Amino acid sequence: MLKTKKAGLVTKIVVLLLLIYAATTLWNLNSRIGQAKNEVATLNDQKEAQAQQNTDLKDAIENSADPEHRKDIAREKLGLLEPGEKMFHISD
Repeated sequence: MLKTKKAGLVTKIVVLLLLIYAATTLWNLNSRIGQAKNEVATLNDQKEAQAQQNTDLKDAIENSADPEHRKDIAREKLGLLEPGEKMFHISD
């Protein structure tokens, strides 16, 4: 019969410490992964918002020579009216 040597107390403590270290490292890594996923989601939202803004600006540039577009800008941004038009302000 083969004799097996029992692990000593020091060996058991070292193994236990290594297991505790590995568990805490994995826990910290898991929390960092969660933070990175949140950051990725935030950056994706920002990217989509920027893409929409770019599309709006591109549309504005393409339609800048359109007289109707210019009239809309004059009405919205400057509050100008054509002769004979009246503006009504509705307040709640």
